[in-house]
Amino acid sequence: MHEELSALLARMPDEQRVRVAGRDFWVGHLQGQPVVAVLSRIGKVAAAITATVLIERFAVRSIVFTGVAGGLSPDVNVGDVVVAGTLMQHDMDASPIFPKYEVPLSGVARFAADAQMAEALVAAAQSVLRDPAALIGQQAVDEFGLYLPSVHRGLLVSGDRFVSTAAESAALREALPDALAVEMEGAAIAQVCHDYGVPFAAVRTISDRADDAAHGDFTRFIAEVASRYSLALVSAWLATLPVVS
Repeated sequence: MHEELSALLARMPDEQRVRVAGRDFWVGHLQGQPVVAVLSRIGKVAAAITATVLIERFAVRSIVFTGVAGGLSPDVNVGDVVVAGTLMQHDMDASPIFPKYEVPLSGVARFAADAQMAEALVAAAQSVLRDPAALIGQQAVDEFGLYLPSVHRGLLVSGDRFVSTAAESAALREALPDALAVEMEGAAIAQVCHDYGVPFAAVRTISDRADDAAHGDFTRFIAEVASRYSLALVSAWLATLPVVS
């Protein structure tokens, strides 16, 4: 989302815009590390194009994907953070030619995130969420009820629809009981990174429960919570990396 990208760009002292495939890629530094920041855009195809450009044009060493998602697991609540262990497309179905959920000709249904990156992001999330009021302000904590946010690691599922009814959410839980959260891009980026052999990680802030109340005050949540989560998480993770000369 634009609010998340703007938060990152505000901390990049030397960002330069490069326009490719109708997208603005911002090249610069964050926490002393060379980075390229860009909106993934919404949906699996758009996100896959963005990831491909990052790899082909900018030769990135790894990709970290941040954003929001709807909680599916009963233990995943608004304001929690989900770090992907694996990712899959919940709407991929080329059966009976291929097994349901399997990406045709790949032999893979679930794409693994880079374990080392995921572990580092879990640690970063646990650190920055210890004091949510210091991160997002007491007013936002009270407004959204984010008193004890938790960090989860596991299956993140993606599909080309915004899951926003209790019936859809229940159907996903029944079909994929180990899915923690649902969104619209992560598994596509994971597939691109798998094919290129580029390390990938995804971290999502839970903005809703993917049910009839999912519409909520989405814009305010992005501005007041998710954008600050993303900046803090990415900054904390980058600070653990060795300096690249």
